Amino acid sequence: MQLSEQEVIRRDKLTKLREMGINPYPAALYPVDATTSEIKANFKEGKKVVISGRLMSRRIQGKASFAELQDSAGRIQVYFNRDELCPDDDKTLYNEVYKKLLDIGDIIGIEGDLFTTQVGEKTVLVKSFTLLSKALRPLPLPKKDAEGHLFDEFNDPEQRYRQRYVDLVVNPSVKETFIKRTKITNTIREFYNAKGYLEVETPILQPIPGGAAARPFLTHHNALNMPLYLRIANELYLKRLIVGGFDGVYEFSKDFRNEGMDRTHNPEFTVMELYVAYKDYHWMMDTTEELLEKVAMEACGATKVKVGNKEIEFKAPYPRVPILEAIKIHTSFDVAGMEEDELREVAKKLHIEIDDSMGVGKLIDEIFGGKCEQHYVQPTFIIDYPKEMSPLTKEHRSNPALTERFELIANGKEIANAYSELNDPLEQRARFEDQLKLSEKGDDEAMFIDQDFLRALEYGMPPTSGIGIGIDRLVMLLTNNSSIQEVLFFPQMRPEKKAIALSEEEKAILALLKPEGKMALDILRSQTALSGKKWDKSIKALSHNDLIKVVVEGDSKMVVLKS
Repeated sequence: MQLSEQEVIRRDKLTKLREMGINPYPAALYPVDATTSEIKANFKEGKKVVISGRLMSRRIQGKASFAELQDSAGRIQVYFNRDELCPDDDKTLYNEVYKKLLDIGDIIGIEGDLFTTQVGEKTVLVKSFTLLSKALRPLPLPKKDAEGHLFDEFNDPEQRYRQRYVDLVVNPSVKETFIKRTKITNTIREFYNAKGYLEVETPILQPIPGGAAARPFLTHHNALNMPLYLRIANELYLKRLIVGGFDGVYEFSKDFRNEGMDRTHNPEFTVMELYVAYKDYHWMMDTTEELLEKVAMEACGATKVKVGNKEIEFKAPYPRVPILEAIKIHTSFDVAGMEEDELREVAKKLHIEIDDSMGVGKLIDEIFGGKCEQHYVQPTFIIDYPKEMSPLTKEHRSNPALTERFELIANGKEIANAYSELNDPLEQRARFEDQLKLSEKGDDEAMFIDQDFLRALEYGMPPTSGIGIGIDRLVMLLTNNSSIQEVLFFPQMRPEKKAIALSEEEKAILALLKPEGKMALDILRSQTALSGKKWDKSIKALSHNDLIKVVVEGDSKMVVLKS
C-alpha cells in the first residue's frame, strides 16, 4: 500500500503514542454526559461536562489553544490551557501529546468546565482529555483564503457517494437530509399505525419475481439447488396476508431491479406498500392526500415545499386526470381504443423510441412518459389506466377497457402507484397469461405467472386497495435534491479505480501534459528541469501505471496523456 506523506506522518505519531504508553484505540466506555447542542441549549457557567467528538480545527498560541470539537449534534469551541491541563511540572500531555501528536480528525474525549469567552462564545475549558481514536487519514476540510473564498471543498459527487462516511463528517447539511428521511418514514409509520394497520415483513428472496413489470436480479440457493430472485416488489405477498384475514398491512421494503441507473433510479431502492381490505382507489387517493400533507408538515414545517426553482404544494386536494385524457391534452392524439399498430404509428410521429417487444400497455406508457409526465409539477393523480398496462388491477366499474388505477405524479416524476386490486382469480390468471405472451415476444419485464398467488386468490380475497410509494423519490422532493444518490447513504457505484500515489515529479509532468494532452518528449523534459535519474524514474512510473504513453509522430517522440 502506497501512503501519502500525511499518512506516513500520522502513522509515525501513532507509534510515538504507543511508545509513550498511550493506547490510541482504548476499549473502555467513555462516560459522555452531554452533546454539543445540549450544552448550548442548557448552558450554565462553570458547569462540568464530559463530551466527545472529532477535533476539527486548532489555533495553537504557545501555552494556550482554541479548538473545535464536532459530535453528532454539532460543534463547540474548546479551550486547552497548558497549566489547567498540566498543573504539575510535567507538561508532556500538552506540549507533546496535544500539540505534536494529535491531528485534525482525531476523536477525543474531554472533561471540562463551561465558560463564556470575552467575545461571547460558549466554550469548554479542558481539564483533561483522552485520545479515543487516532485518524490515520487527513479529512478533506474546506479552507478559506484571505478574501473569504472557500476552496478544497469535498464536493465531487463520486467521492462523496463513495466515501459517505467522510461526506457526513465534513458536509453537515448532508446529515440533515438523512435525519429528514427518517422523520418522513417515521411519520408514515405513525399515520398508518394510528389507523390500526400492521407493519409486516415479507421475503426478499423469492422463487418468482412478482408484483411489478421489471427485470430481476437472479441468484442461486445451493442447499435447495434452485434459482431465486431478489424481489422487484412485495405486492403479491402482502395480498396473501389480506387473504389470510388481515384488514390492513404495510411494509417498508427494499426492492431490487436489474435495470439502468440515473438521477432517479438506483438498482436497490425503498418502497412503502400498503394494502387495506374493503377499500377502493378513490379511498386510497383521499388517504394519500391526507398522508402526504401530514408528511410535508412534519418534515418541512409547511405543505408548500421548495424544489429547485419551483414550489410544490402538498395540501389536498390534488387534481385527478385520466391518462388517456392527459395524452390527448399534451400530444393532440386520442389513443383511446387504438390497436398496437396504430399506437406504433403515433409513437413514431411523436419521435418516441420503441421496439418490437412492446405491446399496447408499454406503448401507451412510453407515450405518456415521453410527452406528458414532465408537465405535472404539482401533485396530480393520473387515473384510469388501460387494462393492458395494469395486469394486477380491477377492471373499471364503468368502462371495461380501463382499470381502477392511479399514479401520483409530482415534479414530473411518479411518486406512487395504486389500484383497486384485482381479486377475481380467473381474470387474474387470464391477465398473467397475456403477460406470458409479451414475454414470448421478448419483453424481459413482463410478469411471471405466480401459481401460488392464484391459488391464494381462489380462497377469496376481499375487495382491497393497495399503494406503493417510492420513498427515495418522496425524500428527494422534501429535501430539495435532484439526484437519488443524495438521499441514499450508500448508492450503487461503479467499481472504484485503483488509487495511484504520485510523486511530486510525476504530478508536475502530468500538469504540463494536461492542457494539450501531449507534448514533445524533449520539450517536456526541458520544462520539468528534472535530473536524468528523476526524469527516468518518473516517466517509467507513469508508463507503468498506464497514465502516459510515448509514441513516435514523424521525426519526434511525443508523450501522450492517457484518458
